[in-house]
Amino acid sequence: MLSTDIPFSAGNLIGIVISSACCGSLFFLLSSLFNNKNINRGLRAFFLFLQSLLFLLIYFIFAEFGVFYSFGTMANGATDAVSEYSYNIRILLLSPSGLLHFAIFLLPFILYLILMRKDEAKRLGPKEIALNASLVVLLFLIHRLYIGGNDIMYHSYTDEYDFDRAVRILGVNTAARLEVREAVPWFSKSEPEDTTAGFILPEDNKEAASNAVETMMPAPAVSASGNGVSADAAENGDPETPEEIVYTPNILDIDFEALAETTSGNLQAMDLYVASLTPSMKNQYTGLFKGKNLILITAEAFSAEVIDEELTPTLYRLATKGIQFTDYYQPSGAGTTGGEYNILMGMLPTNGGSSMTDTRDNLNYMTMGYQLNRLGYYGKMYHNGSYTYYNRNATHINLGYSDGFMANGNGLEKMLDHAWSLSDKDMFEATLPTYIDSQPFNIYYMTVSGHCPYTFDGNAMSKKHKDEVADLEYSSQVRAYLASQLEFEAAMEYLVDTLEEKGIADDTVIVISADHFPYGLSYGSSLPELYGEKVKNNLVRDHNRLIIWCGELEDMDPIVVDDPVFSPDITPTLLNLFGIEFDSRLMVGRDVLSDADPLVFNLSHDWKTDLGTYIASSGKFTPASEDTVIPEGYEDQIKTIVNNKINFCRKCLSSDYYSHVFPEAESSRSAMTYGRTNYVAPTEAPAEEAAPDLGLPAEDAIPVIQEEVPPVTDEQQTDLPPVTDSPAENPAESTDGEPLPAPSDSQENAE
Repeated sequence: MLSTDIPFSAGNLIGIVISSACCGSLFFLLSSLFNNKNINRGLRAFFLFLQSLLFLLIYFIFAEFGVFYSFGTMANGATDAVSEYSYNIRILLLSPSGLLHFAIFLLPFILYLILMRKDEAKRLGPKEIALNASLVVLLFLIHRLYIGGNDIMYHSYTDEYDFDRAVRILGVNTAARLEVREAVPWFSKSEPEDTTAGFILPEDNKEAASNAVETMMPAPAVSASGNGVSADAAENGDPETPEEIVYTPNILDIDFEALAETTSGNLQAMDLYVASLTPSMKNQYTGLFKGKNLILITAEAFSAEVIDEELTPTLYRLATKGIQFTDYYQPSGAGTTGGEYNILMGMLPTNGGSSMTDTRDNLNYMTMGYQLNRLGYYGKMYHNGSYTYYNRNATHINLGYSDGFMANGNGLEKMLDHAWSLSDKDMFEATLPTYIDSQPFNIYYMTVSGHCPYTFDGNAMSKKHKDEVADLEYSSQVRAYLASQLEFEAAMEYLVDTLEEKGIADDTVIVISADHFPYGLSYGSSLPELYGEKVKNNLVRDHNRLIIWCGELEDMDPIVVDDPVFSPDITPTLLNLFGIEFDSRLMVGRDVLSDADPLVFNLSHDWKTDLGTYIASSGKFTPASEDTVIPEGYEDQIKTIVNNKINFCRKCLSSDYYSHVFPEAESSRSAMTYGRTNYVAPTEAPAEEAAPDLGLPAEDAIPVIQEEVPPVTDEQQTDLPPVTDSPAENPAESTDGEPLPAPSDSQENAE
């Protein structure tokens, strides 16, 4: 059965019935306009088939991913999915449940084909056409009025529209129509005529620090016995407590009100919005990781439940010996590419699965790739899937990593013992030696071993580790999932061991976050089994575990963050920890070690703070505890903050906002090297001698580019030529020499 977090509601059902009646009346009208009854019959069959196809598509997408993906997200991965998910697709479609739903959704179409000749399908007369057209308009207006009388429906239909939420509350037909409205320029919602562009700003910016809509209150739930340690002491791991230190705001020397006067429209509105915000403060952890190496990992379908002292000792060590996050979330809604967007861009993907693709020509200035590249770091991105999946060949070379992006198909497969290996350990073993001596380095990995399907027959990684999970008291599907994650555990064990052998574990930071929840697990059975609780809403579904570890942290007092944290918080937190000057007002997330108020939210407008949780689909706010004191107007205040932040995410993506804020960085971007293996280590000459002035400290200026490089084509992304031959003839083998099954259609280059 299709199970969502929306309980049955008579109110929702009435709205869906009215919408369906309107849709049916429109189809009847359009198929009754011709004198030729065969044309009318053909149109009626077509409309019925179209409806069946729409419902089948929505159902099977949810059955596979646990999310109602927007049409844009579906289209963005459709070509790759058909070729690389063919095994999953066949299993899903040909399963008993799949065949049953085929029969149910196609039944009206099939019945009409059988009875078609009995349908007279006459052309309506002028009066009948007018009456039917009036009925369509009347039903549409009744539907709009009905929605307007229900607060949850109204916001789902208008200012808080999200396809996933709209399907759950308004039904498939209405959600599909709204999706067309969002996608087609002629039907899309027009921007407000005033200069706010949808932002709700404080009336007086001067009072922003005390009573603005987005005021930042003190005292995050961060515990460590080193409270009050200076930045220098924290950087050196020195626990001594000096005199009280006054910290300054994390801002850049940018007058956003003055900047707003130089432009108009969305850019002006965004400048005024940013100017209205209160920045977070630097703190005792500022610069703790300054100068250290960074390895940022997006782990395929990783979950908090994978971490176990006996089953995954390395991941357990990283999670409990680093900065500890007890309430972390990775919002899902656009698959793997959406999860990467959350982590790399520090934003939510407001254009669904197309969001990352939309950044390929933008100045993605607030990424760790750009920021550490400015400091002379060697940077590279890796993925052990296909290099063209989700257009990564075009997007990931524009994220600031000096040596570009490598995956299977543009070089990685030639570095592996087994071509196109799905093993995360194989990827780390092949790539770590290539950069470990290029310190300081900034490396990004997108793993793939944990990908579904979670069966021991259809998943090479699950089969490889089957014996290690044989005694676990879980269903076969959950055990297969955990087995697939053991390959990632093996990769992390190799990584940490190598860093320690090299003597640089104390100088290297490892950050791990999932791309999304394990959507390959059955939403109604296996996923709750793994979680140990019912998946009653998206926040429960998306709970996870963030890992930030550095060897030197193991010798310090524990740092525990108990407040709610989510993936867009990763970038501002790392910027502060690495001592990089940045403007916290430009970040949708927060430095979780600062005084900024905790706030987790998703594109369905659900949110969670330290005071409570709000689920938009039910309109219910639940305080964190019975003793929690909720300030007057608090719920409306946080709703406004969330609306503003989602609006900022949307407009940053569509307007290339950072090019406006950092024009010098935009003008120098064409001179930066991307996607080549011609990295030149930074010299000892001060960066400020030739770096453009961005209003930033000298040590953060963009390093001098030593040669001008022409634009890079896909084929030039590496000095290794593109693959034109077949994968290696020898079958893959496990570490103990046992041959592994060839990758299934679903797993080869899977996303």
